[in-house]
Amino acid sequence: MKKGNFVNFVKILELDNLVWVTKYRYKILTGDIAERVRAMVRQVCETFEIRIVSGVVSKDHVHILASAPPNMAPSEIMRRIKGNTASRLFEEFPHLK
Repeated sequence: MKKGNFVNFVKILELDNLVWVTKYRYKILTGDIAERVRAMVRQVCETFEIRIVSGVVSKDHVHILASAPPNMAPSEIMRRIKGNTASRLFEEFPHLK
């Protein structure tokens, strides 16, 4: 497994600390919902070539330490992960709305 991103023979290791919370910090990320969030985040990160170094799904927030391509801003990473995950979660678990 290669570590870091290579651009023009220069090795770049950029780690982004990403944290987001549920609305009003409601403790809803438990059981099946937490497992599904974990799976969705992994799937989205794999799709966009974002490597998860470590991550935790707590009851009211998600914490990820990730390495992404150098041309991808942290705000872009969050937009992709949160957007894809939230829309699919609301479809699968309608009681969350």
